[in-house]
Amino acid sequence: MTAATPFGLSQIGQIFVRARDLDRAVRCYRDTLGMPFLFQVPRMAFFQCGATTVMLGIPETGELDHAASLIYYLVPDIALAHTTLRGRGVEFITEPHLVHRAPDYELWLADFRDTEGNVLALMDRKPRS
Repeated sequence: MTAATPFGLSQIGQIFVRARDLDRAVRCYRDTLGMPFLFQVPRMAFFQCGATTVMLGIPETGELDHAASLIYYLVPDIALAHTTLRGRGVEFITEPHLVHRAPDYELWLADFRDTEGNVLALMDRKPRS
């Protein structure tokens, strides 16, 4: 970084998602959501999600024992992802729905909860014709 290039955060390396029952959460993320499992150590499990690592963990302090921030998983076909996850037992809070029309795409979302009560979402940027 040079003086001409101002500092700015531009990449997420890892996201912590609270788990109360780590083995149950691992089954949810690996088997139900289909995320690539990396490894598990006591109190933590790691998954690859594109360039980002998702770490499921048992909170070490009370201030970390809360539901995760909403994580939006970008999918190429929200209808197919929704149908697949529903078939695996995922209960959706909202069905896939249009939330925004941009000049070149439509933004669709569908919210659901993981086994630990965290709200997650599917996100699809459908190209406009």
